[in-house]
Amino acid sequence: MDREEALESIKANVKNKNMVKHMLATEAIMRSLARRLGEDEEEWGLTGLLHDIDVELTGGDMKTHSKLGADLVRELGGGEAMAHAILCHNEMHGVPLETKLDKALFCADPLTGLIIAAALVLPDKKLASLKAESVKKRFKEKGFAAGANREHISQCRDIGLELDKFIELGVVAMKKIADDLGL
Repeated sequence: MDREEALESIKANVKNKNMVKHMLATEAIMRSLARRLGEDEEEWGLTGLLHDIDVELTGGDMKTHSKLGADLVRELGGGEAMAHAILCHNEMHGVPLETKLDKALFCADPLTGLIIAAALVLPDKKLASLKAESVKKRFKEKGFAAGANREHISQCRDIGLELDKFIELGVVAMKKIADDLGL
């Protein structure tokens, strides 16, 4: 599977533009993590890109979300490691996080929401103006971007990154695709 095939499948299955932007942001962070950790950038990026491919197909039903996604990734030619990471990013299934890839997706997924929310409260609503320090401050505000699970984000330590470095990596990664995100 290559990125173009993945994008075609996303276009066929995901109509919500904000969900697609979330998937692109997760891809950007996962690619940056792979580079930082010496992992397979293509595999990690595609895992991030495809992790929510089934969210509309399952109607947002968390009992089936990511099970279908893992199957779709296998059908597209993705490896078992990708499918497992996608499956276990939804903790509803109780599938343990085993690999670095699993753990990276689990903490990168909610970080995108926190970063986007932090950008949207800026006067210009642009990632270019966002500083990692602002995101770190917002991280401590439990009511801010409440859907961005802080406990999940904090599990970045399980892949060898301190929270400050992880947030900084995420902000830098998302700034690189700001035009694609409309931010």
